[in-house]
Parts: sequence; structure tokens; C-alpha cells
Amino acid sequence: MSAADTPPPRPSFAPRNWPMWLGLALMVTAARLPWLWQRAIGRGIGWLAWHLGSTRRRAAEVNLALCFPQQTPEWRARLARESFDALGVGLFEFARAWWGSLAPIERNATIEGLEHLHELQAQGRGVLLVSGHFMTLEMCGRLLCGQVPLAGMYRRHRNPVMEWAVKRGRLRYATAMFANSDLRGAVRHLKRGGMLWYAPDQDMRGKDSVFAPFFGMPASTITATHQLARVTGCAVVPFFHRREGGRYILRVAPPLPDFPSEDAVADTARVNAAIEAMVREAPAQYLWIHRRFKRQPQGRSNYYDRGRGLPTPPAPGT
Repeated sequence: MSAADTPPPRPSFAPRNWPMWLGLALMVTAARLPWLWQRAIGRGIGWLAWHLGSTRRRAAEVNLALCFPQQTPEWRARLARESFDALGVGLFEFARAWWGSLAPIERNATIEGLEHLHELQAQGRGVLLVSGHFMTLEMCGRLLCGQVPLAGMYRRHRNPVMEWAVKRGRLRYATAMFANSDLRGAVRHLKRGGMLWYAPDQDMRGKDSVFAPFFGMPASTITATHQLARVTGCAVVPFFHRREGGRYILRVAPPLPDFPSEDAVADTARVNAAIEAMVREAPAQYLWIHRRFKRQPQGRSNYYDRGRGLPTPPAPGT
């Protein structure tokens, strides 16, 4: 047993933790509601978030303007609104994946490409399963864990109750959960032929990041996918997933060929291109509220500043 495959000790019920314990109790209760109710209530929560969350709404509108400049303003506005519906439903997907039953959902799930993982398993080769931050990631991660032994990487939560709850919930189906600071543990897991789910599509500060294109925009992206593949010899496998109504569609793509190369920037661009392809398959389910382009090669961008009009992508080479 290690820290990666056991939850931390349960935090105390001290008054300072009462708000989070109450929120956790509500999530556990929500996880047990009928699936049709969860989707309906989730869309209602998305409606409230759209009208009350002006900062996050602005982030989504800016991201869509930068990523889909060729589309009409009406198309982007509709997609932004739909993404908040998916955000609300995603809260119930997270709760159900951690603490609920998948009995009515598994019957309507389709998983393609498992043969790629089985072949890599037979070779004894580690697998880095790469995806993006979609609202379906938790539900589809649990569905995939029902087919193959899969570990995950995650960012630690500052609140001890949330850290305990998230890790305990995920360890119901994942073989281990490695904090993003535990690279040694992740490396050992991959070298032993393990499978590790990972989403490298957020702007994280650090020395191991480069600017690589994402929808034609420079996006600060960590190079950990390139580094882990070089150190462990693992295969890098894109993992597509989306929800269509109440049905889930998962697709494991073939491993990226000739990966890694000697060029960290080129490899990171290839990973971003794979995630971009995932977004184009299910654009409303992507986490557009993240300020993906807040840092640019020339410094901090003003794209997300309030009071400004929606930006247009800079011309190539500028």
C-alpha cells in the first residue's frame, strides 16, 4: 500500500470543516438521484451559473471567440450557453462516478478501441492515456476502469475534506491516484506497465511548459507528456469521450506513432492537436470556463479583462 492507492485520513468534524462536510453530504445525496432527474436539475444549475457567473461566462465567450473565429457570433453564443448546461450536468456526473451506481448508465455506454490497450498490456508496456478537461471525464473514466486497470493523476485540493472525498471517491474504481507533484510514483507506475490517465490541457505555471498551438492560438502547455514518455518508454494514447443525451461514447485511439521525439515543443503540439480533435467532437462538453490563453509569449494577455469586446485571434507570426 502507498499514498497513491489509499485515501488520506478522514478529516475532523471541527467547525471550520462544517461547510465542506455539508456540501459533501449534498453531493452524496445528489449522486443517488435518478439519472433523468440529475440531468434536468443539472441543466437548471447550468442556467443559474450562466446568469450569475459573469467572470466564467466571459472566459467561455473569449475562448470560443479565439478558437472558432470562423463561426458566427450566434453559433458561439449558443455553444457557450450549451457548455454551461453541460457544466451543470457534469456536477452530477462527478458525484455519481464517485458515490453512485452506474447500473442504468453502463447499459447505454459504448467503448471502442480497447484492443489497443489490451495489445499494449500484452507487451508489458506502460500507457499514458491522454484526454482533456471535459465534463464527462469522471463518468467516462469510471466506465473505462470497468474494462482495464487504470490509475489517474490529479491536482491536490487545499481543503482537507475535499481532498479526502475526491481521492476516496476515485479510488473506488481507479487503481491509484497520483498527485501531480508525485512524478516519481507516476514514473514507477508506467515503468511497471501500468496505465495512467492524464489531462495536460490547462495553463499551469512552471518551468516545464512551452507555448504550443491550440486551435491556432499559442497556449502555455506543460511538457510532462513528452517527459514521461521519454523517461518511461510508455505509449501515449488519446482517449476520446462524450455524452449524447443519456448515452456515453468512449473511444481509445491508436498510440501516437514515433512518440516521443527529441523535440518537446513538437511533441506538445501533437498532444494539443489530439485534444483539439476531441473538442471538435464534443465542443459543448469542454471546460471553456478555464482561461486557457491568459498567458501569451509576449506576457499576460488582456483577453479576459472585463469591459473589453471579444478578441480576435492575432495574425500568424505576430
